[in-house]
Amino acid sequence: MKAMILAAGKGTRVRPLTYDLPKPMIPILGKPVMAYLIEHLAKYGVKEIMVNVSYLHEKIEDYFGEGYQYGVQIGYSFEGYTNDQGEVVPQPLGSAGGMKKIQEFGGFFDETTIVLCGDALIDLDIKSALFEHKRKGAMASVVTKEVPWDKVSSYGVVVTESDGRIKSFQEKPSQEEALSNFASTGIYIFEPEVLDLIPSKETFDIGSDLFPLLAAKGMPFYAQTRSFNWIDIGTVTDYWEVCQSVLMGEVAHLDMPGIQINDGLWVGLNTSIDWEGTTIEGPVYIGSGTRIESGVSIVGPTWIGSGSHICSGAQLKRSVLFEYTRVLPNVSLDEMIVFKDYSVDRSGDMKHVSDYDPDAWANARDRRNKRRLDKNIVSIQRV
Repeated sequence: MKAMILAAGKGTRVRPLTYDLPKPMIPILGKPVMAYLIEHLAKYGVKEIMVNVSYLHEKIEDYFGEGYQYGVQIGYSFEGYTNDQGEVVPQPLGSAGGMKKIQEFGGFFDETTIVLCGDALIDLDIKSALFEHKRKGAMASVVTKEVPWDKVSSYGVVVTESDGRIKSFQEKPSQEEALSNFASTGIYIFEPEVLDLIPSKETFDIGSDLFPLLAAKGMPFYAQTRSFNWIDIGTVTDYWEVCQSVLMGEVAHLDMPGIQINDGLWVGLNTSIDWEGTTIEGPVYIGSGTRIESGVSIVGPTWIGSGSHICSGAQLKRSVLFEYTRVLPNVSLDEMIVFKDYSVDRSGDMKHVSDYDPDAWANARDRRNKRRLDKNIVSIQRV
């Protein structure tokens, strides 16, 4: 079995995180989502993996390389072009169109292939899913998961016959219109013949174009209903909730990194914590090279990225801080994601640091800001 990871999208619903990161590089417990997928594939002996890339493609390629550190081989297919000014312009071809490009270039998909979206955590039993796919003689299989009826409008749902053969799809139907509450998880198993149905050099999507075509042609096209962890990072709010669940230990096989030095407190290497007046209520992770000044209050689940600096009197509650975040004195961040110059609260409200008066955080690597703090030139009040 081979694998295809879909990683060419812009991830607009996860902004501001994707202003500077492609969606598969969004970290969970300090590690990109896509890294978990590659490790999971390797666990089941899937060693040949193609990845289609476009937006911020170099960040994916530079991080994963050719995959040797994971015991796999990774290849990339860039979707875009260089314009007259020498600038690289991303131009995704759609999930199916990207696979067609790969197939026409080198014929990679010459055996059964599992297709995964690069922005979800899963623990699917791949061996069992492949067995069912083969047993039914399927040309294509979609792995589905039952979701609550009041959540169907957030998903593409699959409508099947009693034997699992797919009749139709509904894309994010209302609860009243939904004919099913089994959501497509973005996990597919394809035989090579599926690639023959995808038109050449066209933008073509798996869900909205290829699957309706398979259903209309009456191909052996089946849904599988499986019980497994599927954690989709569709929005920034989803990301906050995922981080909370992971830090609480509610997701199996995801262990807190670092060293546990207290009940509910893990730290990376070379952290500095001034315990005078400081209280930390776990679960909390403090990344390597982070400085916690006196009088700080941290309530978990909270993740503090490496190289950060939490100034005296600051309060953090159930928040996620990316690396090199300096939270300024006496500032309070409650149920917040802080990423570079932006913050997002749990309801999805996004703000730029300039929207706060006075400032609430800064780049911990900015020595100019540190000097101003040291000289007490800046006076920060709670926001």
